[in-house]
Amino acid sequence: MAALKNDVKAFIVQALACFDTPTQVSQAVKQEFDIDVTRQQVEQHDPTKRAGANLAAKWRTLFEDTRKRFREETAEIPIANRAFRLRGLGRMAEKAENMRNLALTAQLYEQAAKECGDMYVNRKLEPDKPLGSQADQQHAVAEYTLEPDENVPTTPHL
Repeated sequence: MAALKNDVKAFIVQALACFDTPTQVSQAVKQEFDIDVTRQQVEQHDPTKRAGANLAAKWRTLFEDTRKRFREETAEIPIANRAFRLRGLGRMAEKAENMRNLALTAQLYEQAAKECGDMYVNRKLEPDKPLGSQADQQHAVAEYTLEPDENVPTTPHL
């Protein structure tokens, strides 16, 4: 395991800060610098992992700054915004419905409901069970069954 130059170390730290896996980073280093580094050697440059616990302060600072900048820039990407995705799903669902593609329309409606965060689920709480943390309150769903409507025929008539 040869010592790496500072530019290679910076490349590795920044790639890891952008949530690339050690395998992806190892392959990228091979392409960019024509140097073979193992996944384990790459992982030593990640301060969030046990192998990178002793990472030098300057590399730790570079990692934290890069990760912060990456997260901020990700928020600026339109598709990373839920409202943008919901508008797109709405347009696709409308188009699918106009084309009378009901199966695709139903899938798009379900995807939109998932984007909104389980809003399509019937939530039933057990009254005798106390809820613990706030996470328990958000995920307190006893069952995911939908009751069939008696007025709707079971066989579709198209």
